[in-house]
This record gives sequence, C-alpha cells and structure tokens, in this order.
Amino acid sequence: MSERIAVVTGATGGMGREIVADLAQNHHVYALGRDETKLAELGELENVTPLGVDLGHLLQDDEVLREDPDLAVIADLPEIDLLVHCAALLESHTLEDATYSDWHTQMGINALQPALLTRLLLPGLRKAEGQVVFINSISGQGPSAGSIVYGASKAALRSIADSFRDEISPDGVRVATVFPSGTDTDMMRKASEANDDEYHPEYYSAPVEIARAVRLIADTGETTQFTNLDIRPRKP
Repeated sequence: MSERIAVVTGATGGMGREIVADLAQNHHVYALGRDETKLAELGELENVTPLGVDLGHLLQDDEVLREDPDLAVIADLPEIDLLVHCAALLESHTLEDATYSDWHTQMGINALQPALLTRLLLPGLRKAEGQVVFINSISGQGPSAGSIVYGASKAALRSIADSFRDEISPDGVRVATVFPSGTDTDMMRKASEANDDEYHPEYYSAPVEIARAVRLIADTGETTQFTNLDIRPRKP
C-alpha cells in the first residue's frame, strides 16, 4: 500500500501540533504553520515535512499562488488522502466595535483561506478520493455575542463545508467538520486574557482529544463518512 499523505494547516498551534503528531504515525504529514521554532520542532518528528506557508497568498490572484514555493510543494502532490484545516484566529469584538479590518482578517483566515486551499488541492484529493476535515467551533453553531466576527466566520465555514460535501461527494471525496467547544490552547488563553477573564484549563478539552477526533475520521471505512462531530469538555 502506498504512503498515505496528509496536509495540516495551523500545525504550530495547540490542536495542530497534536493532530500532526498523531497522523504522522501512519501518514506523511505536510505541516503548514508560521512559527519557525515550532515548525523546526515538528520537523524532528518522523514522517513530517514542515512548511512555513503564507496562506494569505490564497487571497490573491491565482497567478500569485505559484510564487510561494511551499504552497507549490503541496499543490503539486499527486494524491492527498487527508486535508485538515486547523488554522484559525480568535479575536473578540461586538458588532459596534468591529472594524472593517477585523472583519476582513478573521473572515479571511477562518473561512476564505480554508475554502481556497481546498480548491487548490482538489486534484490530489480527487485522485486519492481523500477526506477534508474542517476544525470549526461551537461558535459556528449559534449566536456568539461578544465574538460576533469570529462566530460569523465559523458559521460561514460550516456552510462552506456542508455545501462542498454535496458538491464533491460524487467524486468520492468525503467532508467532515469537527465542532470543539473550549479547548486548552494558547489561542484560547490569549482570548481570555484579552477579555480579562480568569482562565481555568480544567474546564477545557485537551488538544489531544481533538486529534483523536480527527484520527477517528481519518480511519473511517470506505462505506461511511462523518459529517459533523461535536466535542465538549467533560466539565460544563
């Protein structure tokens, strides 16, 4: 059997690192991230190729994409068995205080970039009849007062995933969304600090649990697909 190939964005974040480490047990993982130190650490793992990709290039014209050599590496992969979208940005804003820049940035990172990267990698996904996993958030399932921009971006991502599933299923590509609630990551800690909230890690899921959910999806048999998978901390 040929080597299974996975591409993971947000690989240097809390959830992303756990997902990469788990998948590397039986995939060759292309780990996309921005933190050079953490990318170097991932590069020490067997079966991991770290790539310092600027996903912002995806928001430009198609001709610009090939100018990023790291994006070209994954775009040229003949087959992709698994694409995991884990990159995200969480900033808290109300409708009243959110600026155009706030909307543009979070919508771009949380919704547009995953859609456009999936589009770029579709040939390899089709060839392998692979799977796409979107790491979403409970904020994408309902009102998100105080984090309206983030919630809207995650709701958009949910719609993208659901519509794309219907579009691509005839080609054998499966699409799943994971909806974690609070997860103990640096992003969550920083968001709590920005809001002057007291942080209690015991009330959050461990990032490794999200990796286990991705593993469950990745190992699903050929006759079945997960669509939406909710994950909640044990403590309410």
